[in-house]
Amino acid sequence: MKPYRFLKHTGWPLTFYIPGLPINGITLWPFIIVTMPKPSASLMNHERIHIRQQAELLVFPFYLWYVTEYYWYRLSGYSANAAYHAIRFEREAYQHERLLTYLSKRPLWGFLRF
Repeated sequence: MKPYRFLKHTGWPLTFYIPGLPINGITLWPFIIVTMPKPSASLMNHERIHIRQQAELLVFPFYLWYVTEYYWYRLSGYSANAAYHAIRFEREAYQHERLLTYLSKRPLWGFLRF
């Protein structure tokens, strides 16, 4: 049995492979963490969109805005899953994750359109 290779360098950003997490992927500046050894191109694009969003907001404000929006939706009566999908950063990433050229054309602060 081969040991897991947890650090996988695929260019920018560094991608960590950590099996067993209850998610497919998460972006924690400046890293992407995935739960599968060969993530799909759309998952990686989704997470790279988050990298761009975090960079535009200088990282910390991104997380503050993200959590604030999530709790706003939760307090408004949304389920946990619905609140997550209502966050503007997630709406942008989900809408464009399959468009692999999106980041090359994405306007500055593109998440504000959502």
